[in-house]
Amino acid sequence: MINAMLEKVGVESRFEGGMRVSTEEVVDVAAMVLCGSVNKNIASGIVHAGGRALGLSGRDDGLLRCEKLWGGEDKSLDLGNVGQVMTVNTQLIDDLLDQGITPVIAPIGMGCVGEDDERVVYNINADVAAGRIAGELKAARVLFLTDIAGVLDKDMKLMDRLSCDDIDGLIEDETITGGMIPKVTYATDAVKLGVKGAFITDGRVPHALLNEILAGGAEGMGSGGGGTVVTL
Repeated sequence: MINAMLEKVGVESRFEGGMRVSTEEVVDVAAMVLCGSVNKNIASGIVHAGGRALGLSGRDDGLLRCEKLWGGEDKSLDLGNVGQVMTVNTQLIDDLLDQGITPVIAPIGMGCVGEDDERVVYNINADVAAGRIAGELKAARVLFLTDIAGVLDKDMKLMDRLSCDDIDGLIEDETITGGMIPKVTYATDAVKLGVKGAFITDGRVPHALLNEILAGGAEGMGSGGGGTVVTL
């Protein structure tokens, strides 16, 4: 949807290292799509299903405070206004949850208080935002949706359970490559922050989220029907 809107309004963008290089114009469009459309559609869907939900962006009440993220191995690649989450307003999230309200958070953040970029609007990778929020909340689980079955070995077979150390080794021997590297990195970061388990699962499967949330036995370690569980 972001790409379609960028094309519609004539704003060019490109990706570097899996991150969208975000000029102010790109961030404006991303915020319009994520905060004004996707976010509200998800929140209203929850409400129509009988739940309670509130659509927020990371700028609301300083929910996601960021600093500028630099790309490349030597951190010299200018990605524009792409943010690295530094703080999460967990009090706001906890207050909403205590009232039975599901916060639906669009990954658009703002600079840190007192810094020169305090008023800068940042585009945040959605997986980065989800992992950091889950970590700060010490959540039981965080789920990352992808378009393959999960983390695959060199024979393209699913590896259903991995530790953070396993993942480091699989990246080193190039079993995990390309776009899956950032996905598993965000998963391990979340686990190291205190999340009990991170799930990387196929979002194309019907009811993929429910399969993981409601199944998995006493340990709550996934449905067994697909996906990779990442733990310490």
